[in-house]
Amino acid sequence: MSAQDIGGAGTLSIDTDSDTAARSTPLIPQRRLLPLYLLLGFSAGLPFYMFNAVLLLRLSRNGIDIVVIGFFAWVALLPTFKFLWAPIVDRLSVPGFAAFWGRRRGWIMLSQLGIFASLVAMAFTADDTNLPLVALFAIVLAFWTTTLEVAADGWRIELAPSQAEQGPIVAANLWGYRSAMVAAGSGAALLAARAAWTWAYLAIAALAFLPFPVLAAMRADPGASAGRLRSLAVGVVATAAILVTTAALTALVGWVVLSAFASAGITSESNITPYVLVACLLPFLALAFALPKIRRMGPDAPWRTSPAIGPYVDIFWRYGFATLLVLGFVSLYRVGDVLALTLSHPMWDERGYSLDQIGIADGAVALPASMLGVAIGGWIAAKWRLGWALALGAVVAALGNWVYVWLWQSEPEGWILYASVAADQFGNGMAGAVFVVYLSMLVNPRFPSAQYAFLSGFAFLLARLLAGASGDMQQSFGYDGFFLLAGGASLSAVLLLPLLARVIPRGHSAGPERPV
Repeated sequence: MSAQDIGGAGTLSIDTDSDTAARSTPLIPQRRLLPLYLLLGFSAGLPFYMFNAVLLLRLSRNGIDIVVIGFFAWVALLPTFKFLWAPIVDRLSVPGFAAFWGRRRGWIMLSQLGIFASLVAMAFTADDTNLPLVALFAIVLAFWTTTLEVAADGWRIELAPSQAEQGPIVAANLWGYRSAMVAAGSGAALLAARAAWTWAYLAIAALAFLPFPVLAAMRADPGASAGRLRSLAVGVVATAAILVTTAALTALVGWVVLSAFASAGITSESNITPYVLVACLLPFLALAFALPKIRRMGPDAPWRTSPAIGPYVDIFWRYGFATLLVLGFVSLYRVGDVLALTLSHPMWDERGYSLDQIGIADGAVALPASMLGVAIGGWIAAKWRLGWALALGAVVAALGNWVYVWLWQSEPEGWILYASVAADQFGNGMAGAVFVVYLSMLVNPRFPSAQYAFLSGFAFLLARLLAGASGDMQQSFGYDGFFLLAGGASLSAVLLLPLLARVIPRGHSAGPERPV
């Protein structure tokens, strides 16, 4: 299987002749994939705003300093490191759930219960008087949301290996994802305006639970080894133990980090962005420095056959030094959208828009605009050369970021907010759909979850690091300067497309077979 040309000068191909077994006929018919991934997208998208944009809005309404709010944006850094546990999702099964529903659905069901429990915990800390506890539950929510995405992404790449197949499924997945994000964002704001943030988070938690019984009612996996009720009971008990352990470990790590910060004299006034940047880049820099050695490795080299690091070494082995170009491109492509998301809600609040207006903008306006952008992005990703599709997505996304400069400099009128949000969400949706297809085509089908987690995690590393410093940037440049910078960052990725057109990866990989 080979992807279509990135541009006019070359071909980005992925040789999978040796991986035919991994591309066996899918157990789920093609006609059922679209509604399935609409549901999975909804499951993953619903909690995203609740530890990101909605949480930042909640902190702003509760009077938390803008610099501290910017630090909370670093919670979204966690998905960058999903490659650390993605091989576990590829190779291990969840006790109980996997016995009836299979490995992929087992992880999805575990993650959904983790999301539900985390949202309930965030509901009961909604006064934001204990910020370390708020941060703990936000991180746990981000972890389970990311784990759900890892399982669903790996399954998607297995079930739909080609660019033509990926386009419609990515569109369906993003429709569900963005619909859920909008429902959560607008619904939470509207409920908070009429009741309180606690009720807003509890309502979203109840909604997040709904996909669980749908999956639980689905037919058994062909390799099922236990009955439905027994598997459900064992799975719930195992889930409770896993959730408690995960929260305890997260709290322990957080306590150690905060204690180290306190000992070093680091406060909310300190600029720790350079240190966070170095810490986050270390795994990627280690692989980059090892590139010469990786390129000389034979098929039986321990690094290439390792279940833990083999999938990531395979990326560098196949693309060689061009890996650095690919990673540079993916790290820039979505920077503008992430930055815009980080401070858009605090900006609306500071500009004088009400929670009712913000709720309408996040719901009735953002949803149709985003879904239209996703539909067009999915279509052009399936029909066009990916280079042209990526370029158009970047331009439209940049224009969507820049429209917020107009909003900030205008009087606060409802139609200005709605028009700005529509433009931003349309560009975000189009660029997002094209980008997901592009990343999927880079993945070796032998390691779908692990490699997609690595690439998509790195894709948002720079963006999320900058998002953590967004409060400082806003104080330096103002809101208009901040959104001008955001749009320019996304547009800069287009300059690398002519070089990407010449990237051709090496042939098939070595490494352990992916479990069936």
